[in-house]
Amino acid sequence: MAIDVKELMAKVGKIRILTNRLIDDQLSGDYHSTFKGQGVEFDEVRPYVPGDDVRTIDWNVTARTGQPFIKRFSEERELTVLFLVDVSGSQSYGSVARSKAELAAEVTALLALTAIKNQDKIGLVLFSDRIVKYIPPRKGRQPVMRIVREVLAAEDDATGGTDIAGAIRFLNGVQKRRCVVFLVSDFQDSGYEKLLRVVARRHDVVCVAVDDPAERELPNAGLAELEDPETGELVLVDTSDRRVRAAFAEQAAKERDELLKFLSRSGIDHISLSTTRPYVNEVRGLFKRRARKR
Repeated sequence: MAIDVKELMAKVGKIRILTNRLIDDQLSGDYHSTFKGQGVEFDEVRPYVPGDDVRTIDWNVTARTGQPFIKRFSEERELTVLFLVDVSGSQSYGSVARSKAELAAEVTALLALTAIKNQDKIGLVLFSDRIVKYIPPRKGRQPVMRIVREVLAAEDDATGGTDIAGAIRFLNGVQKRRCVVFLVSDFQDSGYEKLLRVVARRHDVVCVAVDDPAERELPNAGLAELEDPETGELVLVDTSDRRVRAAFAEQAAKERDELLKFLSRSGIDHISLSTTRPYVNEVRGLFKRRARKR
């Protein structure tokens, strides 16, 4: 499908305005305290004042000047934040005002702008059943809007299945040092769990699960032809049958419950977002939970 550039840029602009409004000092501060730097580094020396820890005295400077000086250290803050965003066929689905891909773009923009405000580097991996695009980590606000643009543009050509394991293997190939990873997906995949558990020991992984309420239950609409957006398979379903609707809802609830249990057992931080409700409180809640654990 050809991309309507004007419409795309309008969406990007709308998301930029929306996320800028959502980011405040509290959210930025919570992010800063939640995602710590990799250590401390020497900053400067200053004159000793009563009450300072004597263990921080710089004896070389003290001997040279004849006056006591102490070393000051600052957090080695700069982090690398990578967004692994699912752009498979199912992400283009949306039964309300926005699709799952648009929701993914919005929450990615919020997190990316917060990271940039804290002087971190951000990068992007778009994936479906293959790696669609890779943007190496960089600083600055410009990469944020490029990331949002790429996520939204990918929605127009969203096809194929979801290969989370393949995205993780790609991540391991391009990112050798520890980083923060936001995995944004509807998790309509299987067989990735062991690899995700392993990579979460190496990197600080946060899973962002996006869904649409229509995927959890079928409406009573009589005979309906349903299409799997990832495989293109068509199935004729009698949605007027209460047992069919109940079985569908039960299976959807089971899959979601199994995902959340797996992430909890594995110690992987996660949030669940829906196309029908605001997400900023979920993000704030994630930051606060992580802060409590620390």
